Amino acid sequence: MQTINDVEIKGAIKRFGSNTVLDGINLEVKKGELLTLLGPSGCGKSTTLNLIAGFLDADEGDVYIKGNKVTNVPPYKRDLGMVFQTYSLFPHMTVYENLDFGLKLRKVAKSDKQKKISRALELVKMAGLENRYPRELSGGQRQRVAIARALVVEPELLLLDEPLSNLDAKLRHELRAEIKRLQKEIGVTTIFVTHDQEEALSMSDRVVVMNAGRIEQISSPTAIYNHPETEFVFQFIGKSNSFDGKVASIDGRKISVKVGDDITHVDVGNIMGTDKDCKPGDEVKLYIRPEKMKIATAPDSSQSSLDFHKATITQINYLGTTWEVDVLLHGKPLQILTPAFDATRQTGNEVYVGWSPANMMLLKK
Repeated sequence: MQTINDVEIKGAIKRFGSNTVLDGINLEVKKGELLTLLGPSGCGKSTTLNLIAGFLDADEGDVYIKGNKVTNVPPYKRDLGMVFQTYSLFPHMTVYENLDFGLKLRKVAKSDKQKKISRALELVKMAGLENRYPRELSGGQRQRVAIARALVVEPELLLLDEPLSNLDAKLRHELRAEIKRLQKEIGVTTIFVTHDQEEALSMSDRVVVMNAGRIEQISSPTAIYNHPETEFVFQFIGKSNSFDGKVASIDGRKISVKVGDDITHVDVGNIMGTDKDCKPGDEVKLYIRPEKMKIATAPDSSQSSLDFHKATITQINYLGTTWEVDVLLHGKPLQILTPAFDATRQTGNEVYVGWSPANMMLLKK
């Protein structure tokens, strides 16, 4: 029996004037998952969410919820809850009245309302504050109420559009953990929009990385970070180093690349982009994460699987739990993040930097 996705977008195109904001989006959201739309401002993530909610209509393509086509169905008939960046609470209503508003629209029996509202407020740890007005609450409390208001109607689908961006760092960290806990506890299918990479990686079952109205990659957080499929994903997610090289040879599962006067290696499975037909003589770009690099005073013979190269230290920063060491390798600046570092080493000293072929990514020019 074929599994029906909770949400499906097929070939969605959305234009605002001459500007194409969504360029043929195809997306499937599984039942019970927390899926995050991640990307820079203007990439189309909020537009995608608004298509699902029904606040925008696609110029081309269709939207399905629970297998039913809802392309022309108004938002209030889509059985979803939505939380916005700006809380959107009614200022003249108490917390209780804000939650009751959606229940009234759905004509929920009076005898059930108290139980539903109490349960929703307990879920977001706001029990006992039913009679307060939004102005009497902190920013974090107001956002909790907004989440409770979305959940109280027991929606089939929960949509969150940058719900934490107006909060300070501590509150953001606290509430994102709460949202993840809530989502798993009640099992509601959730689509979360954010531009914050840490937020997306820490909360999601899957992450959709968007760029210029297109989907670059849909994968688990670990796959998005460790196995990016495109140059954009590698550069957008986390920190990255890059340098140029030329393919010298290919031997089984290893690609040998000449970088300056040295040879480094890349696993064959680590070719990004659509063109994976690599051959000797190809000009390529290599990418590696700063924390995947090793630094030593001499090549480490106990780690024969690593490629070591001589470099010069240009700057050293102590960050508390890690050291940030900038080096110059074949005239190219690179950054290394390491938990341990010989503090006697200084700017201008020569060191050896190394990495595993498994952690190096390659892109054909």
